[in-house]
Amino acid sequence: MPVLHTPATAIHYAEKGEGPALLLVHGHPFDHTMWQPQIDRFARTHRVIAPDLRGYGATPLRTAPGPGGAPRDAETPEATGLDAFAADLVAVLDALHVDDCVVAGLSMGGQIAMELYRGHPGRVRGLVLADTFPAAETDEGRAARNAMADRLLAGGAAAMRGYADEVLDRMVAPYNTHAAPHVHRMMCATDPAGAAAALRGRAERPDYRKTLTTVPFPVLVVVGRDDSYTPVADAEEMHALLPHATLAVIEEAAHLPNLERADAFDAVLEEYLRSLGRPR
Repeated sequence: MPVLHTPATAIHYAEKGEGPALLLVHGHPFDHTMWQPQIDRFARTHRVIAPDLRGYGATPLRTAPGPGGAPRDAETPEATGLDAFAADLVAVLDALHVDDCVVAGLSMGGQIAMELYRGHPGRVRGLVLADTFPAAETDEGRAARNAMADRLLAGGAAAMRGYADEVLDRMVAPYNTHAAPHVHRMMCATDPAGAAAALRGRAERPDYRKTLTTVPFPVLVVVGRDDSYTPVADAEEMHALLPHATLAVIEEAAHLPNLERADAFDAVLEEYLRSLGRPR
């Protein structure tokens, strides 16, 4: 995989195809291969870019012990905010000389896509928000994310595997056995420190609902019919906030419809991309 070195980390990314840029942002706790069916299919018509986010896949959480090489304060839990993930994506776009792109994000990746639009609206010409939601974290959710971060840091790889075992049936519907092994492998391979830092950062995320009301271009909202993390009702509420949006509910899928029902997911994504046309 190509790698882009930044002051904070070394971002590994997949790039395939030519044409308008399509940036694929994976969720937690996965890596860029979460998007493999879409990388293969849409590289026929687009320049597909799929990074491993900071702390996931081949991208390390950091390449220096702290800012400027100074040792980190061991008593301060590390957190990767959504703004840091968005800044990493901008660095990738800059390095690849991509002025603007369609950004597709799933779950945490959808929230990173919203942050990318909020902070850098000129870099985004289209948005695909899959199985995600725009609201800030609740007090209960914040406590749960921080508790899980503590658990992963304390237990290491064994805790990561335990977490993967616990949530697999919610990530992938039990009837979609074809997708489960890949999803389980991604989760077990994730660096617990990277996952914990993302959980802490995500717990402090801003509310994107007002931002969504300002999006001037069409947006595609996608959700699995049986998603219990981000139910259809959440997708409907997000869809209602957007001035120009299409809602697609993927039947017989849970939280990862792009893997569970790749053909159905790709069909609605292809229609959306075609509706945008080519960039000027």
